[in-house]
Amino acid sequence: MEIELGRTIILVHNYDEAFEFYQRILNAQKYVDYITEDGQRFLHVVFESKTAGLWFLDASGKEQEELIGKQTHGQPTLVFYTDDIQAFHHRLVEHQVKIKREIVSVGGFHFLHFFDLYGNELVMVELKTS
Repeated sequence: MEIELGRTIILVHNYDEAFEFYQRILNAQKYVDYITEDGQRFLHVVFESKTAGLWFLDASGKEQEELIGKQTHGQPTLVFYTDDIQAFHHRLVEHQVKIKREIVSVGGFHFLHFFDLYGNELVMVELKTS
């Protein structure tokens, strides 16, 4: 039996602005984007591996709106992998994305922390190569 992570949910204010950020900074691609008859939108995005992805969910009500950017209460929300942390860092600077922690190198791994458009803390890691 195989089990695989499909999606994790990110609460958003606006589907299109969330997608634009994740596409521009993290190469996200739309996987599912449709609106039901009752007006509910489903926007799922995947990344270059096309395995696990994100499901953007429009926050409904004051309680959910207050959680946007704070779903993990100050802890990182997502971890991404890259083969070139320096190029990714350059992309963040070029697009004026707020960086929380500059590149740290430990035991052959390199990582940095940055924020998405809503303040979710994200981590980018360059894994050690053999």
